[in-house]
Amino acid sequence: MNLRDNKLGTWIAAAIVLAIAPFIAQYFGNAWVRILDIALLYVLLALGLNIVVGYAGLLDLGYVAFYAVGAYLFGLLASPQLAETFPRIAEMFPGGLHTPWWLAIPIGALVAGIFGVVLGAPTLKLRGDYLAIVTLGFGEIIRVFMNNLDAPVNITNGPKGLAQIDSFNFLGYDLGKRHSLFGVIDLPPVTSYYFFFLALVVLSVLICYRLERSRIGRAWMAIREDEIAAKAMGINTRNLKLLAFGMGATFGGVSGVLFSTFQGFISPESFSLQESVMIVAMVVLGGIGHIPGVILGALLLSALPEVLRYVAGPLQNMTDGRLDAAILRQLLIALAMIAIMLSRPRGLWPSPEHGKAAPVPTK
Repeated sequence: MNLRDNKLGTWIAAAIVLAIAPFIAQYFGNAWVRILDIALLYVLLALGLNIVVGYAGLLDLGYVAFYAVGAYLFGLLASPQLAETFPRIAEMFPGGLHTPWWLAIPIGALVAGIFGVVLGAPTLKLRGDYLAIVTLGFGEIIRVFMNNLDAPVNITNGPKGLAQIDSFNFLGYDLGKRHSLFGVIDLPPVTSYYFFFLALVVLSVLICYRLERSRIGRAWMAIREDEIAAKAMGINTRNLKLLAFGMGATFGGVSGVLFSTFQGFISPESFSLQESVMIVAMVVLGGIGHIPGVILGALLLSALPEVLRYVAGPLQNMTDGRLDAAILRQLLIALAMIAIMLSRPRGLWPSPEHGKAAPVPTK
């Protein structure tokens, strides 16, 4: 059996595991399938941030802003909020705004990409810590805006959030409703959303894979390693940085649209600084610039808090409730991350080329 057959067998086995995973999780309860759904959303976010941080080497601590832009955009286009606020919109759309998924996803990606370019434009000359501080501020500005755009005109409904957001509908197949496959297999909404999210994750992985091996991807990596040398070689660093910010932001916008329809409700609390830090941790923990590592880091850090929930509860009971389970869970997550980074400083699954030592010349 040659190497190609081995790879084909690996892909087939992975496809089978991904196909049956939600049904196995569904046996233990829909809550476990929901964890898989949220993990896939974080994979999308981590893949997008990996373009900015992993490929171009631009430290972005405000990535959650694009996540919020996509979520609120679909929330406004697929909920009664705008029709209730603006009578003219209610007259034009008596049944309310119900934007279809095939239109909402491209719009979310486009608007988030524009926001990414707007963020990148004034930060082109910044590097390292200074860039991180500016992007952090941008993320907080977006969250504060979403939290306060309920006066004098109520657009985002402020801290109350947006509710009654439509679910995706495919030719009459509503992902938000329970279905049955062949009258035998039960398909709750979380399972239907799992397969849709999985399809978008596979598409995103293919896009990232092609980007990494393209001329643009190699130019990003040149900027990451040495921007001055890349500029001396004739690479247009300004345009490529803006492209990295815009391309990464589109992934965040799509993830926000998916999160909005999956939850059916969004509020500014879902897009805090902690979310941005967690997404950056996924990329760093998995392996900067390496797609399999980034996916592994996203899956681990998105599932770990839920798994540790079952550890923190018994520990709280052992101390007669003197320990807060939520704080204890965060402490366990931090300890696990420290242990992993001490044992694997380049990440759980680093890129084979990244960080490789230079060859020693022979005498």
